[in-house]
Amino acid sequence: MAAIIKTEHLTHIYGQGMPDATTALDDINIEIEEGEFVGVIGSTGSGKSTLITHFNGILKPTSGKVYVDGRDIWADPGKIREFRFLVGLVFQYPEYQLFEETVAKDIAFGPRNMGLDEAEIARRVEVAARFCGLPAEFMGRSPFELSGGQKRRVAIAGVLAMQPRILVLDEPAAGLDPEGRDTILSQIKRFHKETGTTVVLVSHSMEDIAKYADRVLVMDQRKVAMFDTTAHVFAQAPRLLELGLSVPQITQIFLRLRQLGLEINTDVYTMPYAVNKILERAREKGVL
Repeated sequence: MAAIIKTEHLTHIYGQGMPDATTALDDINIEIEEGEFVGVIGSTGSGKSTLITHFNGILKPTSGKVYVDGRDIWADPGKIREFRFLVGLVFQYPEYQLFEETVAKDIAFGPRNMGLDEAEIARRVEVAARFCGLPAEFMGRSPFELSGGQKRRVAIAGVLAMQPRILVLDEPAAGLDPEGRDTILSQIKRFHKETGTTVVLVSHSMEDIAKYADRVLVMDQRKVAMFDTTAHVFAQAPRLLELGLSVPQITQIFLRLRQLGLEINTDVYTMPYAVNKILERAREKGVL
């Protein structure tokens, strides 16, 4: 499968040439395949947010290249707008960017900027609202009358309505209660599965990454520390802890069981996987 996002020796320096110049990314080489769900983790200052804002050209590399759909996005700076429709980026607390008088108009803002006709805009608004769990009676209401979680869904729907081939989300569930968090992330996963859209999710929650991602990119000190399947990354729990990251609670339990002398694999990162491992162990011992 071809890479839909590729970086070659991507480096970004804030304030280059100034006394306080800071390297935020250092020689990043990654490939993300079309249709993947990739989780991105790393401690504060590791370069996560700087990396993802290169994917649609908000930031320009200091050196190196970023390819989207096989094209160098900065080969012709005049065409960078095309990539901003191709790669939809949802920032932290996107509800702060809501400004229209109704929910429908806010969701329609991106598609309207794409120059689509009104019938297609209406269709996209309806589809995006449905994916985000927004009922029809919300469409005529002011987004500022809604709860925090509902506003978040309106903001995400506005990005989905542009039908990007790549959806990049920076902590989309930040600040939400557990129910709101699960709602947002499960809707994003459903959108991914039903449309085949490539999803890149930045999160501090190891449980969320473990539950939803196919592969995990681990950033550390502005470099790539690991980039592998979710199972292989969380199998290296001691290494993650060395990097100052947490691991899913279920992984911590299995690590503790191992420390207590139980011969058990610790590459466990979700509850269903843990149950299967316990059942396998029980069968080996003849308990089942």
